[in-house]
Amino acid sequence: MLRVTCLVPYPREMAGGQRFRFEQWVSLLPPGALDMHVRPLWDPTTYGVLYDKGHLGRKASGLMAGLGRRIADIARAQRADAIFVYREAFPLGPAFVEPLAARRVPLVYDFDDAVYLGDTSRANSFARHLKWPSKVARIVRDAAVVTAGNAHLASWAAGHASDVRVIPTTIDVERYRPPLRSPRRPGEMLRIGWYGSPTTSPHLRSVAGALRRALDELPVELVVVGDPGFRLPGAPRVTVRPWDPKTELAEVGAFDIGIMPLPDDEWSRAKCGFKALLYMSMGVPTVASPVGVNSEIIEHGRNGLLATAEAEWLESLGSLVDEGLRHRLAVAGRETVVERYSAQRWAPTFLEAIGDAVAKCARQSHRAP
Repeated sequence: MLRVTCLVPYPREMAGGQRFRFEQWVSLLPPGALDMHVRPLWDPTTYGVLYDKGHLGRKASGLMAGLGRRIADIARAQRADAIFVYREAFPLGPAFVEPLAARRVPLVYDFDDAVYLGDTSRANSFARHLKWPSKVARIVRDAAVVTAGNAHLASWAAGHASDVRVIPTTIDVERYRPPLRSPRRPGEMLRIGWYGSPTTSPHLRSVAGALRRALDELPVELVVVGDPGFRLPGAPRVTVRPWDPKTELAEVGAFDIGIMPLPDDEWSRAKCGFKALLYMSMGVPTVASPVGVNSEIIEHGRNGLLATAEAEWLESLGSLVDEGLRHRLAVAGRETVVERYSAQRWAPTFLEAIGDAVAKCARQSHRAP
């Protein structure tokens, strides 16, 4: 059994990227494969307000407490066979935790966003100049193995590291399954759904015009889950709800159409398609922007729809009023996730990356004079 210390930003089961990457994989590995010790930076209370405006005192005290935990983590690092870092061990300043940890035990580094660009949420824009994105290259160089969420990220990492592997963001297809659906009654509104967080809800504004027209012209409503502060001024039938792990399956399962708009910029080109994969795993026909891996996941007209301009978005949403098309895309979308993006398929690859990092460093230590 390999003992692994995980230095991660967020409390367990509270952040999408973290949940659908290493947390999910670990839960699907054979019992006894890994002895995982998860060390979050943020405590649950601070994380609960982290992406809200204000709360500077709570955020500052939470950050200082997290720094104290990180210093203790470094001291304990020698007890592990490997250190696993998701995104970054500490959000501000240059890299210091990862290089110190890598001197003691093999480091496996995983990332699923273009963290080397230094993007900052609107609520925490004051910290933009403290992010130090150049540290990511240092972390990648120090890692024995780097796992990236897609080929775009892996290509960047390959400029700094020799062992880079693509492990896509995946879905536990046994847990996330299509619910039983009753046929829609004549005149009943179809539910266009978006699932995300306050950091990604600005992407909805890129299709605000198409959504307003759809709500005016089609028998649809819009449900936004994950950002209670989202507003679409002037649009009827818009419901916003906070994310709740207890209702996640029910919320997404109730969507008739799932949407994933993205701006075509460098940050979005590095995204891993999580929203599209989540909708598709649950049999929700999906409309997405053809940005980054979305164009790899979705084959337009076969397992989903791709749309760029406002007219294309409106046309795609309008075509999905047809129940037959929704059903056909839902079935093909589910098959795509099961065959290519299931956590059951990729969890062993994660275990292999950990084992290879340990073995590689053991060989290097044996050869050293």
